[in-house]
Amino acid sequence: MELKKIIANILKVDASKITRNSSPDNLESWDSFNGLMMISEIEKEFNITFTTKEVMDIKNFGDIEKLVNKKIHENRN
Repeated sequence: MELKKIIANILKVDASKITRNSSPDNLESWDSFNGLMMISEIEKEFNITFTTKEVMDIKNFGDIEKLVNKKIHENRN
C-alpha cells in the first residue's frame, strides 16, 4: 500500500490532502494515538522498524517519507 494511503486511511482524510507539510498542526485527526497507529501500520506494511528517537523526530509527512525511504534503502543493503 502506498504511504499516503496508509496515512489517509488512519487519519480519515483524502490522500490528495496529504502533502509533505501535513502535520498534527494542520490535520485535526493527527493526534498522538493516530500518530502511533501510523507508525505501527507503516512498520508492518514496509517491514521496517523505527527507533523511539526516529519516531519522536517526526514532525510532518515529509519526515515520515524520508525516514521510510531511508529504512527501505538500509534493508536492501
